[in-house]
Amino acid sequence: MRFRLRMAALAAALSLPLLAAVPARAQELLIFHNWSSPTEMASLKVLRDRFEAGGGVWKDLSIPHDSGTNVSLINMLTGGNPPDVFMESSPGIYRDLKSQGLAFPVGPLFDEIGATKNLPDSVLKSITVDGEIMKVPTAVHIDGMVFYNTRVAQAVGVDPKSWTSLDDFFAVADRIKAAGYIPLAIGGEKWQIGYLLHALMAARTGGAIYERIYGGTPDRSAIDSNEMRQTLALFRKFQHHTDPGSPNRKWNDTTNLVITGKAFMQVHGDWMKGEFRSAGKQLGTDYDCINIPGTKGVVVTVDAFGLLDTKDEAKTKAQKLFASIVVDPQVQAEFAAVKGSSPVRLDSPSDKLDACNAIVHDLLADPAIQHQSPHNTADPDWLSAIWDEADKFWNDPGMTDADFIAGLQNAYDTIF
Repeated sequence: MRFRLRMAALAAALSLPLLAAVPARAQELLIFHNWSSPTEMASLKVLRDRFEAGGGVWKDLSIPHDSGTNVSLINMLTGGNPPDVFMESSPGIYRDLKSQGLAFPVGPLFDEIGATKNLPDSVLKSITVDGEIMKVPTAVHIDGMVFYNTRVAQAVGVDPKSWTSLDDFFAVADRIKAAGYIPLAIGGEKWQIGYLLHALMAARTGGAIYERIYGGTPDRSAIDSNEMRQTLALFRKFQHHTDPGSPNRKWNDTTNLVITGKAFMQVHGDWMKGEFRSAGKQLGTDYDCINIPGTKGVVVTVDAFGLLDTKDEAKTKAQKLFASIVVDPQVQAEFAAVKGSSPVRLDSPSDKLDACNAIVHDLLADPAIQHQSPHNTADPDWLSAIWDEADKFWNDPGMTDADFIAGLQNAYDTIF
């Protein structure tokens, strides 16, 4: 498949002495990531301030969300300008770096500083590649939660906390629209549409087909299944209740519609909370959060950084400092409060956590309903194909379930 061909090319390039072309600067790290919203940058500042207070020098390199971090990372590596720290979840990157002797396992460091024993099961699974802890976990998120404007809810007389299924929302959506509000604010970028699809699949069908679609070896028979058709029917109903401004709208601009009372609610990752906090809004007064009503499963995203073994003693020292800061329990609490995430450590101080964090922690206590993010399990080409079909389905009301299924089957046959 294409990803494996790219990785093969990378492996060949990595056999060259590319690191020798990069002069070492004591304690400076090039930090590569795809965060760019105000709350994302503010949460990174929590890490940066701590890192620089510890003697490190942070050199920032940010790219847009949807521009393909693994492709950009590969280009940097093969081009002789590798980052020292990079944001990436795909296990394939870590496997290839390990095969070239450039991986930086962090398990021994985490054991030494007492972090490993305080990481929940879902986090450990996400950061472990082939039996080794390879990633530095930064944040825990649920990919699909409902955040709504409580003042709009009061104005139209609805109580989302009483809902037992999404049918309860659809029953009042027209009333919300008639009152002058967007019932469901959704950003129409491809990655957002793709996230919505897998969040709805987990919520609607639980584990019935999620792992079969998004696992490392997908099951072709799951593509044409009753569960897939149920998911697509729900997906289409969501599309009917959004607004004409949805196409290509960024996720944080979409959240702002809910913050300002132009829209009633948004179903997206719980990183939305950071936007509400940044706008000075109060949880329980101005906004609130719930699981997708009637949820049977949730998708857990663990944002994480990887480290590149640069063979440079000063950089290695700085990388260990960086990793130790990221997983420090106090830093995690401070970071989560800004990012809108939940801490990756179970022993993080609770004074900065809120009711939305409590929902997430309850979910993390039940491994049976948790599913890993597709970024951590699925073949990148396959995930991209799902996003392509989801995007076409979303933007073409005339596209049927059968069309989606046929398109995904064709993509499967091409890739696998």
